[in-house]
Amino acid sequence: MATSGFSYRESLLRGSSERSSHPVLNVFELEQLLYTGKAGWRHVDEVWPGLYLGDQEIAANKGELLTMGITHVLNASHSRWRGGEEYYKGMEISYMGIEAQDSPVFDMSVHFYPAAEFIHKALRQKRGKILVHCAVGVSRSATLVLAYLMIHHNMTLVDAITTVKDRRGIIPNRGFLRQLVYLDNTLMRTH
Repeated sequence: MATSGFSYRESLLRGSSERSSHPVLNVFELEQLLYTGKAGWRHVDEVWPGLYLGDQEIAANKGELLTMGITHVLNASHSRWRGGEEYYKGMEISYMGIEAQDSPVFDMSVHFYPAAEFIHKALRQKRGKILVHCAVGVSRSATLVLAYLMIHHNMTLVDAITTVKDRRGIIPNRGFLRQLVYLDNTLMRTH
C-alpha cells in the first residue's frame, strides 16, 4: 500500500508530527503499523524514560521491581481477587488499579485521563519510575501508555504507536484502537 514511491509506513508517518496535518486513520491502517517494528517479547521494556510496559509476571516480582527502582504501578488488569495495592505494602510503591477487560467492547476511554495523570505524576517525581502492566503487556496497558503519550506529550496516535512499538511489540485490540483514534481526533481539534 505504497503511495508516490513512499513505503506504507512512510505514508502513515508523513504529516503525523503536526496534529493539524495528520490524516484520519482507520483501525486496519493502525494494525498494519503495529505489525512493523519490534516483535520480540520480554516481561518488561522501557518505552519512554522512566516508563516501563510489562506483564503480570514482572509486576509480581518484587525483587525485580526494587532493582528497577519502580515507584509506581498502574495495573490495567486489576482484580479484586488477586494482588492490588496491598501486594506492594511496605515497598513505597504507589498503586492504581483498573479493572479492564481485554475486549473490543470494553470502554477503556473512561480511564485515559485518570491513567495519564497517574503516569505523569509518577514521572514528574524525583527518580520516579512507573510500571504499567496488564496480563501480557500488549493491549490494555499499551493502550493506556499510548493515551498518556498523546495527552501529555502532544503526540499523534501514529507517533505514540511508533515510539512504543519500536521498544516493545504491542497489539491493542480493535475496540481500543477505535477509542484511541477518537482521542486522537479530539486532541487534534483542541490543539
